[in-house]
Amino acid sequence: MSATSTVTSSDGTVIAAEQTGSGPSLVLVDPAAGFRGFGPLPPLVPRLAERFTVVSYDRRGRGGSTDTVPYAVGREVEDLQAVIEAAGGEAFVFGYSSGAVLCLHAATSGVAIEKLVLFEPTVDLKGFPADDTDLGTEISKLVAAGRRGDAVEHFMASIGVPSEMREGMREDPSWPALEALAHTLVYDTVVTSTLPTERLAKTSVPTLVLSSESSGDQLNGWARAVAEALPDGSHRAMRGDWHGVAPEDMTAALAEFLIGADDQE
Repeated sequence: MSATSTVTSSDGTVIAAEQTGSGPSLVLVDPAAGFRGFGPLPPLVPRLAERFTVVSYDRRGRGGSTDTVPYAVGREVEDLQAVIEAAGGEAFVFGYSSGAVLCLHAATSGVAIEKLVLFEPTVDLKGFPADDTDLGTEISKLVAAGRRGDAVEHFMASIGVPSEMREGMREDPSWPALEALAHTLVYDTVVTSTLPTERLAKTSVPTLVLSSESSGDQLNGWARAVAEALPDGSHRAMRGDWHGVAPEDMTAALAEFLIGADDQE
């Protein structure tokens, strides 16, 4: 894989990917509404690239990637597998929020993941399966009506994004790109409601599940439950904001778990 290139998934979908840094391969998997140009993962890339070959990619339907209908979670798992194969055949993987749940789909499907780090996977194992049908239908209707911006705002409000974080979103330079990927928010509702939870106990990938102490009992409880369900899982709560941790702290936690690095500055 070159610094910026594409890989082709099994169903012909073209996935845009970007490679930065040097060292063992680390693939980043974005949350809902995230892609290489927006979200919580791009700020981590420069720091992680000091220790890893960081591979960022746009999930299907986002950024520079194409899309193929009908959607299926298995196709997204194949996308991740194609990215890992292009990165050398095996890699560390870091998934964020619904992207973390997608990583669990991949791990339970046998994708070649050496070690896995998950930040606040949005799945409630005690209340699974969650009924995200209504939200997915509401998003689909808004998109079909041409109200992509309203679809993005409705999704953010429905999943609990604080109002102060939603204010001014339409004025942000990234807003047109967010509107363009509004239909993919439905994909994330499918990802988080179809995890084969019975296979978690058979998943041997060493996994660290992270959460922010400021995210509250729900997200922290979900993170602990996922770690407990995995044979080689552990949980660590960190100082941070709602559904986020400072890039320097996140980088240090990843480096310590993945390669045993003491990344203190």
